[in-house]
Amino acid sequence: MDLAEQLILLAVALVSNALSAMAGGGAGLLQLPALIFLGLPFTLALATHKVATVALGIGASLKHARSGNLAWAMALTMLAAGLPGVVLGANCILKVPAALAQSLLGLLTMGLGIYSIYKKKLGQHYAPRNRDLKGLSLGALGLFCLGFFNGSLTSGTGLFVTTWLIAWYGFDFKRATAYTMILVGLFWNGSGALTLALLTEVKWEWLPMLILGSLLGGYLGAHWAVTYGNSLIKRVFELVTIATGLSLLLKSAGLI
Repeated sequence: MDLAEQLILLAVALVSNALSAMAGGGAGLLQLPALIFLGLPFTLALATHKVATVALGIGASLKHARSGNLAWAMALTMLAAGLPGVVLGANCILKVPAALAQSLLGLLTMGLGIYSIYKKKLGQHYAPRNRDLKGLSLGALGLFCLGFFNGSLTSGTGLFVTTWLIAWYGFDFKRATAYTMILVGLFWNGSGALTLALLTEVKWEWLPMLILGSLLGGYLGAHWAVTYGNSLIKRVFELVTIATGLSLLLKSAGLI
């Protein structure tokens, strides 16, 4: 790649990962289509994107780990329930046509944004619930399913994890995005990236700029989320979900 293309990669990674760190997902909205636009075939772009998003988790974790918004029991639940789904999903994505799944995911993702717009108080206050055995078991099942989608689909699944943490466990946006960025961004995406790297090729020479942009964007987005709180995070979440949904629908139709 020439210098101009390297700078494009850096800019795309920085912007997409900053928005993702604020909204709790959606880094693939800009980054994955950009890799395809620059000439990578889908599976190669997907594997390269997945490896790069691990840096988003690292960058966001550097900020969120000091925020005091994490509990070890919940973190371990997300790991134990989600990681098997991630590995299973990553093994499936290379064998299954993605157009129908992407279009359905696009509609669902847009629905999250519209739902948040009409639910003015969504994620604005921390109100823990479903922490008994039944609630934790059903919550873990939901996390396993979301892990499968995280491993198999390309964009926006972190947004669903953020929404699940708010709707089922009663998190506010600040806590939910912290869990998503650390557990999903670092550990779930790391497992998916490792699985894809073992199954298909990765464009390693493109990764330095993508990783740099992901690290910086992840840290900046997490900083803004911690600093400005639930109201701003909710607005960014709505913007990213609707934009991600549109992107997935256009991609499934072959328009991008």
